[in-house]
Amino acid sequence: MRSDRTEALALTDGERSWTYRELTAAAAEFGRTLPGASGTVVLVLGSTVEGVVALHAVWDTGAVVAPLNPRLTEVELAEALGALDPVAIVTSRDHERRVMAAAASTGVTFETRLEAPGGLVVAANAGAPAPRGSKDPCAVLWTSGTSGRPRGVLLSGAALRHSAEATRARLDLGPKDRWYVSLSFAHVGGLALVSRAAFLGSVVVATGATDIGDLSDRIDAGTVTHASLVPVVLQRLVEHRGGRPPPATLRCLLIGGGPAHRPLLNHALEEGYPVALTYGLTEATSQVATAEPALVRRKPGTVGAPLAGVEVRVATDGEILVRGPTLAVGALGGAALAVDADGWLHTGDLGELDDEGHLWITGRRSDRIVTGGFTVDPAEVVAVLESHASVREAAVLGVPDPEWGERVVAVVVMTGPGGGDLAGLEALCRARLTSAKVPRRWMVLDTLPRNANGKVDREALVRLVGGEGGG
Repeated sequence: MRSDRTEALALTDGERSWTYRELTAAAAEFGRTLPGASGTVVLVLGSTVEGVVALHAVWDTGAVVAPLNPRLTEVELAEALGALDPVAIVTSRDHERRVMAAAASTGVTFETRLEAPGGLVVAANAGAPAPRGSKDPCAVLWTSGTSGRPRGVLLSGAALRHSAEATRARLDLGPKDRWYVSLSFAHVGGLALVSRAAFLGSVVVATGATDIGDLSDRIDAGTVTHASLVPVVLQRLVEHRGGRPPPATLRCLLIGGGPAHRPLLNHALEEGYPVALTYGLTEATSQVATAEPALVRRKPGTVGAPLAGVEVRVATDGEILVRGPTLAVGALGGAALAVDADGWLHTGDLGELDDEGHLWITGRRSDRIVTGGFTVDPAEVVAVLESHASVREAAVLGVPDPEWGERVVAVVVMTGPGGGDLAGLEALCRARLTSAKVPRRWMVLDTLPRNANGKVDREALVRLVGGEGGG
């Protein structure tokens, strides 16, 4: 999966650097700690240089890589690990106790524990290697699907390669690009960045947790030319720089993972940021349509035309349908994707195509919430809330937020009179859910509004929450 530019720079954190030849050698060394099996290898790592090496090492063995976000709670890790049934887990010493406890709680055990290069730990079982074709899965991303429940989406090497080549053509990418990693490898945008750089021979700049000051300094120094950011990180970057325009060496800020609200977009464009807007989803191996910076300046808000080879049409009800070689090859456990008999993926997102064939996103899936680039499944949060003895029923929705895109709001009906134990509910959520899924606002009602079919009337809830100031 790597470029043949052996002596060109491939990977850096600003202090340490690897050429493509050195990256290949480092991946081979790391691979000796892996079982070399045809099963799934889970990575619970930050977006560090060690994580990039581990990704390549897993791919080199022929195994399927399954990155999980280290920010997942032990309950969430256990759910994912139980479904993935990995032949090995790679993690850091900082996360080892929690990850192994989550694995043990689901009955997943390992025969060996090895110290791996870069201060990482590998727990593994023996297995036999097996060849993998280009259309076989090479990655599983644990994500919320259109059914609502988290699941593993299977991506192929062929889809990753096509996505890389189509993105190269759209954004004029090449070996001189230096991509700053701000997304987790468990996010399709983070994984695609690493594979795209390898296919195209560009440089990955992986520093771990995103530091806005550090990113700004690297932009000024010309050591970062491209970055994939969610809107809230773009906002923080613009605010941090305080009106100081970026240098010409910054060629592209690829913004996705949620809507970039017009005031933020206008502000960034006025200050000279080369913003590219993109629409994509895990089931389509990241980008579906992308508007390059020149188009964004001409038509602020559009996500542009579909990438080469990717087809998009808008159904009569406004739903965006996608077809093409970047679609996932399936879901874990044989679960079905929302693909019809003609090969169209029903995204659940709403949009419009204008006269030039450019896509505009007009709404999100009816229930799912995107906050700071993190997708939240309301049903998962509701299940946690309704497990509390004082909650009769609950609903969860997103409301617009200028910083995070959307904010998670919980509406609860209690079993007894009064406001109920909201502090206890919040503590329960923090114990069982990733922080992005924890409600930021609370409302207590006597009953949830329902429509004529007896279903919860979400539009009525939105109106109620919009008129509620507190929580």
